[in-house]
Amino acid sequence: MRMHNKIQAIEKEQIQFLHFPHEEVLKGKREKQDRRHKLKRAMSLGNLEHQKVKIIFADDQGSKAVETTVWGITEKSVILKQSTVIPLERIISVS
Repeated sequence: MRMHNKIQAIEKEQIQFLHFPHEEVLKGKREKQDRRHKLKRAMSLGNLEHQKVKIIFADDQGSKAVETTVWGITEKSVILKQSTVIPLERIISVS
């Protein structure tokens, strides 16, 4: 699912105050596999080279973008610095 509203840039420190619905934003199996692959690559870049990536995700108010380092990935979440978490199912893209 692509969010057609304007994407709001935010700081990672704001993520903890957002509310995330439990619905998946991507519908296709291929899109979900691509997202996981890009997140794994982002985690490698973050841990080895401290390189930031741009993550576009959706909370209950619309699309948001954050530039940050990915420190870890679980089955359900992406972990950023300072234990900040974004639910995997709410991530639209990683670049």
